[in-house]
Amino acid sequence: MRSWQRYVKVFSLICLTSACLVSMAAAQKPRVSNVKLQEMSVSSGLKATIDGLLQKQTAPLWIGYRIPTAAKERTMCCFDSVDGIEAAKKNCCMGCRMESEKGSSFNGTVSDCAPPEPLPYAFIFFRAEAKQVTKVRVYSADCALDFSNLPLYWLEDVKPEQSVEMLAGMVSTEEIDDSYRKKGPARQAVMAIALHDTLAADGALEKMLQPSQRASLRGEVAFWLGNERGKKGVELLRKYVKEDPDERVREKGTFAFSQSKEPEALKELLGIARHDQSPRVRGQAIFWLAQIGGKKEAEQITAAIENDPETEVKKKAVFALSQMHDADAVPRLISLARTHKNPAVRKQAIFWLGQSHDPRALDFLEEIVTK
Repeated sequence: MRSWQRYVKVFSLICLTSACLVSMAAAQKPRVSNVKLQEMSVSSGLKATIDGLLQKQTAPLWIGYRIPTAAKERTMCCFDSVDGIEAAKKNCCMGCRMESEKGSSFNGTVSDCAPPEPLPYAFIFFRAEAKQVTKVRVYSADCALDFSNLPLYWLEDVKPEQSVEMLAGMVSTEEIDDSYRKKGPARQAVMAIALHDTLAADGALEKMLQPSQRASLRGEVAFWLGNERGKKGVELLRKYVKEDPDERVREKGTFAFSQSKEPEALKELLGIARHDQSPRVRGQAIFWLAQIGGKKEAEQITAAIENDPETEVKKKAVFALSQMHDADAVPRLISLARTHKNPAVRKQAIFWLGQSHDPRALDFLEEIVTK
């Protein structure tokens, strides 16, 4: 091959590679419209850059950047109504009007607009006004965003550790209880931290679980540990939440364990259902066991009906059994209605059989009324 031909071939390969890299870079930016876009580097640090933007402008503005996330199927988008939720489930996410107060978050796995392979990133946005951040939002790449002609400062080269540190600072400096009632930035910041695929996120969330922190914050952190932090999330739930002195936090922990995909999470949930000191927490753990479903869970719920010392927990367990889709759930309820020594349990079993459309339940109820 002549030298000039070799040069042309190499040059073409470089051009193709560069085009590919440019295309990849473009794909890693959000789909935005009606926006005054300005791209910036964060060479001076993320917090310093954002603080500088806040001090410069008192009118509403948005600031956004990309964060690394676990690559799993998900859609993080918006809806304005119940019909909007159904549309998002059946078709594409219709996108978000960033200035709308009506929209709520939608987090699912069924958008037809989702990429063929899960993407290892998402986009985080801060809305600021009067030199303060008023909203934190995280969206997936399949969510189109309309900014109503407001400025958007898009930041490049953001280090995930700096992002976690800044978000954690927002949580610690805000009145958490007030923020949680209003779904304010502190609550949204906890969610955003949990979505970061970096070890720094685990460290920040662990600090928020300490007994000195407010129960509202510990409960919110527990939820996201179960949903997003995998094996490390279960470890932190076991270490802090399972034995938390506040039963409200432990109650939220039951849901967190039920949402985790780690095998150890189910074992921990079973342990809470059997041994937690609070009847309320045991009952909640039993309820979430029922939502998981399966023969093993049905056996554990039946055991709770037999062995738990509190009648109220027994009644909750009967209800949980009635909510299961396990094929043996109705026969188990019939057996309880026939033979259980506690009249409250028998009454509860009969009541929930009456709500069932299962022919076996109807046959049993007919047997009772025709005696």
